[in-house]
Amino acid sequence: MSEAGRKPGLGRPTPSDVSAGLVTGLFSIPEGMAYAAIGGFSPVSGIYAGVVPTILGSFFARTVLMVTTLTSAIALTSQSVLSGADLDPRDAGNIATVSVLAGLVMVVLGLLRLGAVMSFVSNAVMTGFSTGIALQIITGSLDDATGYKPRGHNRLTQVGDWLVHIGDWRLTTTLTALVTVAVWALVRLVRRLEPVAILIALVAVGLGVGLLSVDVKLARDIAHIPASLPHFTAPDLSTVGTLLPGAFAVALVALAQAASIGPTVRNPDGSKSSVDGDFVAQGLGNIGGGLFGALPAGGSMSRTGVAVSAGARTRWTGIFAGVWLALLVLTLGSLAERIPMPVIGGLIIVIGCELIWGRRKDILLVVRTSPLPAAAMVVTFVATTQLPLQQAIVIGALLSLLLYCVQAARQSGLRGLERGPGPGSWRFTDPPDRVGPGEVRVLFYGGASLFAEAPRIDAQWPDVSRARGSAVVLTLRTAPEVPSSAVVKLLSRYAEELDAHGGRLYLAGVQPRLLAVLRRTGLTAELGDDRVVPAREEIFGAQDEAVERAERWVAERRAADADAPE
Repeated sequence: MSEAGRKPGLGRPTPSDVSAGLVTGLFSIPEGMAYAAIGGFSPVSGIYAGVVPTILGSFFARTVLMVTTLTSAIALTSQSVLSGADLDPRDAGNIATVSVLAGLVMVVLGLLRLGAVMSFVSNAVMTGFSTGIALQIITGSLDDATGYKPRGHNRLTQVGDWLVHIGDWRLTTTLTALVTVAVWALVRLVRRLEPVAILIALVAVGLGVGLLSVDVKLARDIAHIPASLPHFTAPDLSTVGTLLPGAFAVALVALAQAASIGPTVRNPDGSKSSVDGDFVAQGLGNIGGGLFGALPAGGSMSRTGVAVSAGARTRWTGIFAGVWLALLVLTLGSLAERIPMPVIGGLIIVIGCELIWGRRKDILLVVRTSPLPAAAMVVTFVATTQLPLQQAIVIGALLSLLLYCVQAARQSGLRGLERGPGPGSWRFTDPPDRVGPGEVRVLFYGGASLFAEAPRIDAQWPDVSRARGSAVVLTLRTAPEVPSSAVVKLLSRYAEELDAHGGRLYLAGVQPRLLAVLRRTGLTAELGDDRVVPAREEIFGAQDEAVERAERWVAERRAADADAPE
């Protein structure tokens, strides 16, 4: 088997995997705490999301460098699910239930090989959703960064309220956040330090705040970080029915984010990644992590980027990242409690702004492509900022389906075919307006056989009111093997219409599974076996045979009409 075709193995760890794992594990402390905090969870559960889920996810993932951990979108979606169910987001049993249920959904989707479903989420919808999530990240950190908690029923009004009340911002808190952002920006000027700029800013400003005894809110004011590994936590089975729909939404958000990692971060050993395999890996990570205090997790592009930039070579980087993080919590947990919250707030705002800035090209691309995708992007963005995230996900999925159906319907249609100058050659033309008596017309169908295509195809079908003694050959070589019932019904109606006016419909290039469908629906019996020509290896083989049969029938019909008494 070729390198590109084989499944990735465990491999041997390299020294760079050890160091990259350390950098990734260190980075997981502030980012995990911050993401958990913006979702209203205990920061400790955000840290734990980088231990068991990361180890299990890296061990089983088909995208070997993908790091499975908590992301901002997952944290916000989980918070929205729990608050929508009127459950406490800081209750360990509720967190365990959401994580395990989301993991089970991921495993089932992966085993059913439904990874292709993620390709139906359009770029326009994902752009609107990601931008809305980024805005939620920013607004969720405004309190920590400035000391003023904005009011409002949605994220947009909260931003407006925050700006209006600039006089209520706490000076020391705001200055600490600004210094953090400044340090981060300066560190990024050194190219080799870019991957750890957030970590350096966190440590440097945190030390400065401690040495100068600056009066700001600390992580210990939110929660105690125990110097111990997460203990076993059983899910609250009484909330399973309530949380299952929301857990499905959490799983979809996590999988949608992770689906873009495989094509972006190739396996260094040349092995082939798999979206379905990654689904299962993330699911196992969530099941295991949920039982040990972790928030729901998924493939993290930011954490994967840190690992790759730090020199990751095999899946051992993620495994080491989880192990290093566990050791750091055991030995340095008390130090993590002293992290200033304005530092975390400033860094999270930076992350949110980076996410929006990183989407600028996608936003411009969608706007310049077509009004319909642009409208879908805007609607998804508004829904993400105005509604609970699980509802925004449903709206985004419906918009993606709508866009797919509209685009598929636009691309479908009939084309005319005429013989070319050379033997066995054909060329495309516009479909004829009508079929005259004694003619043989060849049409080519192209489309996805969706029900939405029926009106467009119907409008292109030539007038057959004068088609006595004529035949229409419809080439279906590129048609999907399982069409919609609306398309089958359309073909049946065309055949009846031609028969009613003394003509015939021939189907050419019918693939085996499509032929089986036509037989089950009775269309082949309606036409007759001689009018359905199965596909052949030669591109125009079936079409040529169907045309030959049609021409023979037309000639026989013409001769019969000539011999008929007047």
